[in-house]
Amino acid sequence: MKISPMETIFNIFNETATILQDELNCSYLEALAETGENLFHGNIIQEELSELTVKRLQKKYSELKIDMFSQEQIRKAYQLAILKGMKDSVQSNHQMTPDSIGLVFSYLIKKFMAELSSFSLLDPAVGTGNLLTTILNQMDDTEITSYGVDIDDLLIKLAYIGANLQSQPIQFFNQDSLEPLFIESVDAVVCDLPVGYYPNDEGAEKYTLKADKGHSYAHHLFIEQSINQTKPGGYLFFLIPNGLFESEQAPKLHKFLSEQVNIQGILKLPESMFKNPNAAKSIFVLQKKAPALKAPKQVLIANLPSLSNQSSMENMIGKIDKWFMENKLEQ
Repeated sequence: MKISPMETIFNIFNETATILQDELNCSYLEALAETGENLFHGNIIQEELSELTVKRLQKKYSELKIDMFSQEQIRKAYQLAILKGMKDSVQSNHQMTPDSIGLVFSYLIKKFMAELSSFSLLDPAVGTGNLLTTILNQMDDTEITSYGVDIDDLLIKLAYIGANLQSQPIQFFNQDSLEPLFIESVDAVVCDLPVGYYPNDEGAEKYTLKADKGHSYAHHLFIEQSINQTKPGGYLFFLIPNGLFESEQAPKLHKFLSEQVNIQGILKLPESMFKNPNAAKSIFVLQKKAPALKAPKQVLIANLPSLSNQSSMENMIGKIDKWFMENKLEQ
């Protein structure tokens, strides 16, 4: 039975990571990062390996010419290996953004950024980089300067190695995303918002959206930080929990958004995409206010159908295209 290109790459990732995991006595994800480095450099860079292990790895690596595969084939195989490693080691906040959601983001970014032949893009909660690389791989006709920030050193190492293997020149920063960022203002932000409380009460003090008492919501602070980091007239694309505006801190968020941005769209993802309907999410599109910039005549509000239902999706894309014709031509 013929195996797919993605399976071919995954099998090498998986087998070599398992060899390194046993030899280095480390986690599967750490070993995956190590094997990714080896594949990228075309060389075994770990010096402490036994001669037998080096030979086993060399044999496996010789079966794979990574540059013969497309960026998406590499990304999907790498993602599969990361998902295997995450099954037993990762907090829920570190879940990877599903491919289908990444493709919807890609479509929306293409539509909203269509007039720009080049732009800068930031993901302030980049994790393993899957959402960001999904978007970049769909937009190879546009020159994008991209940045990823994450506080988790293993996740960002996996993101950096994945980007290298996909030949995506992303600049990564391993830091608390809610501290000052060493990045110039960008044209667009994309973020699968980390939902929960921010433990650093002192760090939250500088934010308008800090809680009046107790811990502040990290997802509110991420929204504020992202808006601060965006150029006037720039766009922000967030994956938000459907209950974002139902908490006790929501009135403050609502007021802040009305002052800072024009809401462009809220696209509710199908509940079937989520194991728990209470965990369902939406894509929230904002544009940072700028002089002479008008709000859309009406906000794009849509309930997305199942992404596998082709006729319903084509119908929805037609509605979105119509909204763009009616609302973006006047800008």
